[in-house]
Amino acid sequence: MKDAIQTPHAPAAIGPYSQAVIAGGLVYTSGQIPLTPDGMLVEGGVDAQARQVFTNLRAVLAAAGTDFARVVKATVFLADMNDFPVVNAVYAEHFAEPYPARSTVQVARLPRDVLVEIEVIAELH
Repeated sequence: MKDAIQTPHAPAAIGPYSQAVIAGGLVYTSGQIPLTPDGMLVEGGVDAQARQVFTNLRAVLAAAGTDFARVVKATVFLADMNDFPVVNAVYAEHFAEPYPARSTVQVARLPRDVLVEIEVIAELH
């Protein structure tokens, strides 16, 4: 059994997927890219884009009834691994020990040619 999560405080899904799904006591977010809730792409480099991604993730997690403190796994997709230090610094602002498990990969291309996309898995409260 699964329940879809949707909030107007994050960009709407632009395809056949949910912003997040709750199943088995966990919430699985879809990858968030740096779009504002009204669908505008955030400019200004990877720092600004990463901050918008975390704003979106916070909104989706809140709609599911959880938050960053309950994240157990994060996956970070980068267009350029040279951006890792900047994204890592923004990431560190949102998590405390014990940190979630994490994978970070460079990909050939991201939707809308953004610089960063992040998805998380979190426990429910």
